[in-house]
Amino acid sequence: MFTGVGEPPSHRSPNMAASSVPSTAPVPSPPKRFLVLFDFDETIVNESSDDAVVRAAPGQQLPDWLRHSYREGYYNEQMQRILAYMAEQGVTEDSIRSKVEQIPPTPGLLTLFQYLQSHKQDFESVVVSDANMYFIEAWLERAGARHLFHRIFTNPASFDAQGRLVLLPFHTHGCQRCPDNMCKQVIVREYLARRQQERGGCPFQRVFYVGDGANDICPMLALGPRDTAFPRRHFPMHRLLQEMQDAGTEGLKVSVVPWASGQDVVDCLKRLEEER
Repeated sequence: MFTGVGEPPSHRSPNMAASSVPSTAPVPSPPKRFLVLFDFDETIVNESSDDAVVRAAPGQQLPDWLRHSYREGYYNEQMQRILAYMAEQGVTEDSIRSKVEQIPPTPGLLTLFQYLQSHKQDFESVVVSDANMYFIEAWLERAGARHLFHRIFTNPASFDAQGRLVLLPFHTHGCQRCPDNMCKQVIVREYLARRQQERGGCPFQRVFYVGDGANDICPMLALGPRDTAFPRRHFPMHRLLQEMQDAGTEGLKVSVVPWASGQDVVDCLKRLEEER
């Protein structure tokens, strides 16, 4: 048994020995104060990852019959067909991964990641995306940023034994606003409730949501007046939030701060973090 250095155990009573040995149990860190939720396509990366991957297809494009098979609200189903076609055409995992890894980040995004890394004691980061797990993890790993994210909520995807990237829907839901495979409001509400329970009843002080698309609107209704939506300037999320604010949409309580660069998000986070 380890009893300390330089003092034999016979010189101490059992009670003294027990009280003088420092505890080796780790001191739990205080809960992180803030949650940052990210979309992926055109938020973390500067284009749709699906569009980037299509460039690995023969001729860097899809046949007309496949492009015209899309049904409104069933994009996940359409992407399943595209990936099956690409596998039939002999497109390899290496080719797909290479196209994903080559997608550039959005302007200033890496600056935002660096800020979150240097303030990781305060910020928990999560991805909520209608892309897929293979694309997101491939890109984040290449960028050296996978460790920043506590969770990734997205459509499951993995290569099978035949070399086909198999894509599945994330979940089913009853929301009429969202695609059949994913409602981000459901994901956000469930995550906030679960994390509060896991954190001993302690909610996040503020929630931040960084996005760009129309499917980033629904989760705004899960956020409160102390929370902040960061819609990418001049993208659908920005336009739709402006319309909702002008119309006085019931349930929209979140503050709205448009961004063109990740630096815009950093500047706002710095101001809010100082409000202790």
